[in-house]
Amino acid sequence: MKRVLMIRHAKSSWALTGQEDFERPLNDRGHRDAPMMAERLRKSDLQIDAFISSPANRALTTAVYFAKEYGVHKKDIDQRKELYHAMPAVFFELIDKLDDSIKTAAIFSHNPGITAFVNMLSQAQIDNMPTCAVFAVKADIKHWKDFRDAVKDFWFFDYPKS
Repeated sequence: MKRVLMIRHAKSSWALTGQEDFERPLNDRGHRDAPMMAERLRKSDLQIDAFISSPANRALTTAVYFAKEYGVHKKDIDQRKELYHAMPAVFFELIDKLDDSIKTAAIFSHNPGITAFVNMLSQAQIDNMPTCAVFAVKADIKHWKDFRDAVKDFWFFDYPKS
């Protein structure tokens, strides 16, 4: 069994006009929501074997909060530049190449691609992935290369205001 957790970055700040999109930090709500959602996930006894993130400031900061909750150091987060504003094909390509020793992967990225991707995974459909939302699916496979064509079962959907 393989499990994927798709996590949209927490709420980001638009306070600095002219700031590069890639560099935008989390705002106060983002700094509250990310650790809260990370703790909620850990308290559910869900194990995460890999933390994979867009290197954009807001996504990586979100991933760091989750990793810290799980006792994982920032240096152990797999930063993938292709996750910055990735479209669904990029997510599938990344998952295809995951090491088979990984059972549960947490992937941190951005809209609109993350919403489009999660809506391709199961019958569960959402209009928009809220900031810091977690959308999870399971696939009864042994190898990640089989994920794309496998039947994926909706596992759960959680977000800060739920």
